[in-house]
Amino acid sequence: MQQTTNTILMIRPVNFRMNEQTAINNYYQKDLENVLPQTVNAKAQKEFDSYVEKLRAIGVNVIVVNDTEDTDTPDSIFPNNWVSFHENGNVGVYPMFAENRRVERREDILETLEEKGFVINNVIDYTSAEEEEIFLEGTGSVVLDRTNRKAYCALSPRADEELFIEFCEDFEFFPIVFSANQTVDGKRKAIYHTNVMMCIGETFAVICLSSVDDKKERKNILKHLKDDGKTIIDITEAQVNNFAGNMLQVKGANNEPYLIMSQAAFDCLTKQQINTLEQHTKIVSSSLSTIELCGGGSARCMMAEVFLPKQ
Repeated sequence: MQQTTNTILMIRPVNFRMNEQTAINNYYQKDLENVLPQTVNAKAQKEFDSYVEKLRAIGVNVIVVNDTEDTDTPDSIFPNNWVSFHENGNVGVYPMFAENRRVERREDILETLEEKGFVINNVIDYTSAEEEEIFLEGTGSVVLDRTNRKAYCALSPRADEELFIEFCEDFEFFPIVFSANQTVDGKRKAIYHTNVMMCIGETFAVICLSSVDDKKERKNILKHLKDDGKTIIDITEAQVNNFAGNMLQVKGANNEPYLIMSQAAFDCLTKQQINTLEQHTKIVSSSLSTIELCGGGSARCMMAEVFLPKQ
């Protein structure tokens, strides 16, 4: 099983803005007051296009699908929350916390991949859980170590433990469950997505250990990562706030590994952290400031990895 892929699905936004429905528990989002929605969307599109260009320049196969005008989907730029694509041809489709994010799920996107020669054998659909207010937002909620068949999940209003266990049974991963918190107005509150505080590469893991308040849980995570031979790069909560946990390793030309992150994430890393990462992978960063500010998500959230077999 490969940990990284060369093919990425990305959705180009048409109505990007701050999503008031997700801001309830995504503490990274800010409303750009006095800025016209069209301006916000135009800036996001510019950041998106420049990001795609950088990925393609290093040899990543980026499949770009445009969002549709006829739905109000301010967060469509983050497809990794509603869909995941796996090596055996299985696709996971996930229940979303915000009602206006549920219309992001599009059958035609799966058809586009099939038209490009990817094989979909089976769609495992968890979306009926929404009726019971139960959510698991794809690889936002779940960080996968595909090679070692382990799945890490920080529980939150968007990540239900029972559904996570069910996902692990269906997709054959060993579940590692914990709580991760951030300080908001002096209180410890759940981090909304696991992939904001944790990233797993082929030979390394970036993680904010201080966000895992429970010592036993922290010890358990460390044990798994160390057992699997990962070099651990510990980041601070301040770095998490700059999206340093929201990175993804991908394959470029000639299977060269690249770690993709935003400019804000790169700028907040220490020299030592960068040196450690560069022993494992090349780094590519791109400015995503509008997307981060309004969307509360970053480089990782924008990429849905495609591991499907080809015909």
